Parts: sequence; C-alpha cells; structure tokens
Amino acid sequence: MSVLDKERPQDGANVSIASRDQHPHADLTLGISWLRGTENASMTIADMSTTRVQPHTSPVPVLILCGGQGTRIRDVADNLPKPMIEIGGRPILWHIMKGYAHYGFHRFLLCLGYKGQAIKDFFLNYDTTMNDFTITLGPKPHIRVRSRTAEAGWRISLHDTGLTAQTGARVRRGALAVQGRRFLLTYGDGVADVDISAVYRFHLSQRKLITITGVRPPGRFGEIEVRGDQVVAFKEKPQASGGLINGGFMVVERAFVDRYLPDRDDLVLEREPLFEVARDGQMAVYRHEGFWQPMDTYREWLLLNELWNTERAPWKVW
Repeated sequence: MSVLDKERPQDGANVSIASRDQHPHADLTLGISWLRGTENASMTIADMSTTRVQPHTSPVPVLILCGGQGTRIRDVADNLPKPMIEIGGRPILWHIMKGYAHYGFHRFLLCLGYKGQAIKDFFLNYDTTMNDFTITLGPKPHIRVRSRTAEAGWRISLHDTGLTAQTGARVRRGALAVQGRRFLLTYGDGVADVDISAVYRFHLSQRKLITITGVRPPGRFGEIEVRGDQVVAFKEKPQASGGLINGGFMVVERAFVDRYLPDRDDLVLEREPLFEVARDGQMAVYRHEGFWQPMDTYREWLLLNELWNTERAPWKVW
C-alpha cells in the first residue's frame, strides 16, 4: 500500500540537474525522468517508449546514509563506496531505493562521503547505464534510449556530508535540505522486506520524535549446545534469539535533529542521540519479524547475491 499525500510530481517533467555551482563536488539534485533535447543542448536524450510513473507518491523524503568507508567489505570492491557494491548487477543502494519507491516514496536525499563521486556518476549516467540506447555522434550527440525503467519520476538529491563525518553528523547535514517536518532515514548497506507504509503510519500514531525498525540480527557464527564437555547439537548460523536491534528504516521528526544532533563531525547517531531520545521517552520501535540482512562482509555479499540470483530475494517487493 502506498502512502498517499497531497503533493505529486508533475507528469512529463524533464530530467533536471541543479547544483550550487560548477565545482565537481557540488551537491546535486537529479530528477530521473527522460531528457528531451532542446536546440541549445550539447547532448540530447530521447525516450523511444512511454515511461510509467507511479500515480501516487509521497512528498516525504528518504535520507540514505551513503558515506561510510565499509572497511570490512573491501575484499569485494575497494574502489567503490559500499552502497555501490552490486547485488545481481545492481548497486545495493538501488535495491533499497526500489523498496521505498514501491511504497510511494520517490524523493531521496543521499548523504555522501567516501568515494561519493561514484554515486553521483551512477545517477548522472543512469539513463544510459540502465538501458539500451542508440547514439548519433557529432557536435551535438543525440541519444535515443530504449526505455525499460520504472524509475521515471524519482527525485534524488546528492549531498556531500564530509569524508570523516559519523552517522549523526551526516543526518544533521542532510536534514538541512529537507523541507517539511519529518523524513525517513535508513542505511545504504542493508535490505529488508519491511512494509515502509506500515512503519510510517505506526510512527504517526505514536507521536514520538523518532521511530526505528527493530529486527533480530541474523547469526554470524555457528551455535553449539553442550552437555558437560560434549557438544550435543550444532546449528549453522541461527538467527539471534536475543533482543531487537536497530535495523534502520526509521521515521524522524525535524525536532529530533534540532534537539539531539549538534553539528559535530564525530557525532555517532547510534550513541548519544539515540540513547538520549530513548531516555526522554521520545523513541518508538516498529517490530519487524520478517527478513532483514546487512551487507557488512564478503560472506553476507555472497548470501544476498545467491538469494537474488535464485529468485529468492525477500526484499524484492516491487
């Protein structure tokens, strides 16, 4: 079920790219649609088929933390930021965004840091990266895209939030670009079959400053059952049976940012800010008992690719 809000994107909008200046590291806002050429364009892109835009979308933006260095997964790809590491030929960031878009959230704000230019380049070249196309070379090259994408209408803002900034600092700096009283927030390295609309409705009903999605972490080690000195049972990587952890997929009020997130490079969201807001009784938890999986290690990357390649990916709700 999509979250229905009053504001909708205008149908037929062109691809638009806005930056604060012409510096290559400037923040960008990119509307993924189809660029239809003008006389003054240096390159034109035309769509050869009708694109489908979701009829009901929410103006509430989704902040995605994309700036970490991912040191534990460097053996997969040390030349890419972790959100750009692929599952089934698509960056994990794309999978996360597809999940949100399925529930009607098409406005994204990506908080960049380590190798953020790779993420900018991916979306700047999205049309030709994700589709077949025909190009006519010349002084003003013309590209005809054979469209197969369902992402037309996504609006993506890409913000550099600092190379060394911790999660709390990235959230604060990204939130400066948010218009409105609340936003959604998640990490750029984990997927789940969470019902985003249900999380959003739950947050509104709780009237708290922040709602997190509580999940049970998947086990990373074999579990043994012993009797005396003898192993009587062995379970290969069971799901943890203890308490819930913060699985991301949060809803945040702007007042949380103003009250709990001072602008400090070393501010870790998961430490003082969440400890303090919980202490103050202003944090709710949406319990998710379904699939949730981070991609922190090589083995977890293999697992996610195996699920996708065998068409058993629970997070593929679109």
